[in-house]
Amino acid sequence: MSLTIPLEAASPKASSDVSPASGDPAPRIPASVDVPSAASADSVSGDAAAPAARPFGFGDVLKKAMAAAESEYVPPATLPASLRSLNYDQWRTVRFKPERSLWRFEKLPFELQFFHSGFYYDRNVEINIIEEDGHVVPVPFSTDLFQYPGDELRSQVATSNVGFAGFRVHCAINDPGYKDEVVVFLGASYFRAVGKDTKYGLSARGLALNTALPSGEEFPWFREFWIGKPASDDVSITVYALLDSPSCTGAYRFVITPGPETAMREEFQVFFRSGVEKAGIAPLTSMYFYGAPENGRLGDYRPEVHDSDGLLVHRDDDVWQWRALRNGERLNTTRISMERLLGFGLLQRNRNFDHYQDLEADYERRPSLWVEPDGDWGSGRIELIEIPTDSEYNDNIVAFWVPNREKPDSPIRGACTLRWGGQEKHLHSLGRVVGTRQARGDRKNWARFLVDFEGGELDALPEDSGITSVVEVDGAKLVQKHLEKNPHTGGWRLSFQVEVDAGGGFSVFPAVPPAVRLSAVLKKGENLPNPLTETWTYVFGR
Repeated sequence: MSLTIPLEAASPKASSDVSPASGDPAPRIPASVDVPSAASADSVSGDAAAPAARPFGFGDVLKKAMAAAESEYVPPATLPASLRSLNYDQWRTVRFKPERSLWRFEKLPFELQFFHSGFYYDRNVEINIIEEDGHVVPVPFSTDLFQYPGDELRSQVATSNVGFAGFRVHCAINDPGYKDEVVVFLGASYFRAVGKDTKYGLSARGLALNTALPSGEEFPWFREFWIGKPASDDVSITVYALLDSPSCTGAYRFVITPGPETAMREEFQVFFRSGVEKAGIAPLTSMYFYGAPENGRLGDYRPEVHDSDGLLVHRDDDVWQWRALRNGERLNTTRISMERLLGFGLLQRNRNFDHYQDLEADYERRPSLWVEPDGDWGSGRIELIEIPTDSEYNDNIVAFWVPNREKPDSPIRGACTLRWGGQEKHLHSLGRVVGTRQARGDRKNWARFLVDFEGGELDALPEDSGITSVVEVDGAKLVQKHLEKNPHTGGWRLSFQVEVDAGGGFSVFPAVPPAVRLSAVLKKGENLPNPLTETWTYVFGR
């Protein structure tokens, strides 16, 4: 059986041909490892041209991952220099032809388009389709599927070992007559998605290995994909992926349901060829350049620049902990340990254009991403890694779950649901942290912090309702605090000052103090156990 990619001309509104400014994902951290073309699915489910004994499924990918883990890792073949030497803008000129989208003329709810290898995306990935009857059919690469900037590059590609770098899924989520680009799998094990009325921002990954360790990070990659062909009335599409790297292999299944929030149910099993010191589950990668705590940036007209402004964690003690992000002078790692994780995510809470003023980037439309484990992942910790950056084009925020494992080569398995979109208010009924600001204090070596809370019971409580604030400071001295109703928003504002021993100053002053860790929560009486709000946390200094 062969797969036919359409040749007919496309109608103008049949699918989205996203402009270069907004369509192609920005380059991600390049993986430096690869493997040759994976064995096709007929090794576990029969020849692709013959009737399948049963539909291809997660068990088939799992068998491949287990077998690969018992074999030595083989480095990849090298792409032609003409593709490896392309810069990002040059690579984007090699465009997939929208009229060649898979399933376009079958009027199915989903369509597929493909990415050309080159630039950072320097490996070929195998892409297969699982037909309705269970047959697995490879998607053939052809230069006819792409527009090239010139005949010379096209000719070089035609005579070289070149293939696909990844793919994207299109589905109508904003306009019933227009299929938007909603999901992208491209580069290492990175993938991104959007919900209704949002625009690509942060990314997720299949696995993070040894992130922010002196030994250096290893980037596993999805070497082969199998995509289930949808029926005409399907609201979800299923993607299977085979992960590989020098240290591990893995089997993944994604059931993707686009909508106001695009939901992905992810199932995974990872096997290790060798021990790994730190394995990060459900890793999220984002960008935080500066925001409200920094009071803007000298020389930039925009008040804030970020894809995410905070990490939210639902701990096993039923505390909802908000950690405002920061771009410090040194790498910072925050660890939040617990016996059971209930959920975490990197969120973009501020949806007001006035806080960004960027007509091209649309930072107010970047999606939040919430991860909720399916079942118990056991004990472990959330790690938040903040990397200093001097550019908004660098992803400098990483968050993931690190499970406690018996041995460095113990397998990992689990499942979770990832929700992409701008509607995270439903996660809990508490008051939410909606603003973090930092300023000079009233005296030398004093720093002032202002934290705004809104929502939940807060907005209905009058000023004389007896709300109290609990502020904890580690590494400095709390010298003043004040809580008041905000008549402009209906929420409440907590302001407090701390005195730091900076050895001559502090970050907004001449010098930088040692790291100071802060937390605050609002309650009805300090001694009552049930909070009214999330627990705000922040770190400043070095």
